[in-house]
Amino acid sequence: MKIIFLGTPEFAIPSLEKLVASRHEILAVVTQIDKPSGRGNKLTPSPVKVFALKNNLKLLQYEKISRDGYEEIKALKPDIMITAAYGQILSQSIIDIPKFGIINVHASLLPKYRGASPIQSAIMNGETVTGVTIMQTEAGLDTGDILSVAKVNIGAEETAGELTERLANIGAELLLKTLDDIEFDELMPEKQQHTSATITSKIRKEDCLINWNKSAKEIKCLILGSSPDPMARTMLNDQLVKIARVRVNNEVHIPESAQNGEIIQPSSAKTGVFVKCGQGVIELLEVQFPGGKLTSAKQLFGGRKLKIGECFKTILFPEI
Repeated sequence: MKIIFLGTPEFAIPSLEKLVASRHEILAVVTQIDKPSGRGNKLTPSPVKVFALKNNLKLLQYEKISRDGYEEIKALKPDIMITAAYGQILSQSIIDIPKFGIINVHASLLPKYRGASPIQSAIMNGETVTGVTIMQTEAGLDTGDILSVAKVNIGAEETAGELTERLANIGAELLLKTLDDIEFDELMPEKQQHTSATITSKIRKEDCLINWNKSAKEIKCLILGSSPDPMARTMLNDQLVKIARVRVNNEVHIPESAQNGEIIQPSSAKTGVFVKCGQGVIELLEVQFPGGKLTSAKQLFGGRKLKIGECFKTILFPEI
């Protein structure tokens, strides 16, 4: 089939790679316009743009595809269009261009976790199972018919970044199979149960503030779900501390006098660094202090960074 592919972040790359290596023809790749990034706000191309240029694929970028891209896309006469975390809502006029419409690679088990942050939200909410859904795109937000599904278990200590990579590869395999089924009319689309739908929004820094009065499990889910970006954050000795990885530990004795957020015994560079929560204990695994790199918590213990008796504090929005 003749395909136009729309995607922006790393999540989209495995699907695009599979298409390049397949029997299908890629007419063009559409990605978001370059955005300011980093301390210097330098215009930075998306991962999909970098891949497309490296592989000599026709590249299209629109500030608003439904306003600016209709004529150019229609002229290419695609059989089908594929989106994978493209990042823009498509108008009905764009959806109507291809013979087989538009299909989307979405990283959740629809109708749960529609929207911008399905992977992060699933981990933050303590889900143990998620997956990838290939759906038929319509004008609503992830409301189209389900074409195919792959379910996966979420690892007990898996971060959003790690799960994203895994689901991207699973989604790429599922996409190719779904394309075959569409081409040979072997699909049985399934309507979504809209009453069971949940909607996610982009995860912001202020969504990732650690409340040490919550349970160890809740805090673990927040930290893993927001890693590697924007990363969960807290305060220690008037310094902003970001925490990227932890695990729950139910075997550490909690001193009666310990406060929530306090580093407790038997913390050491050998045994690990343990913090009391509202219920239970978490072990810090990867931590980042201002101006520093992400570092093993054990390496930071015993010096000026992490000590028994020190207490993490919840921070307020202006400080993040």
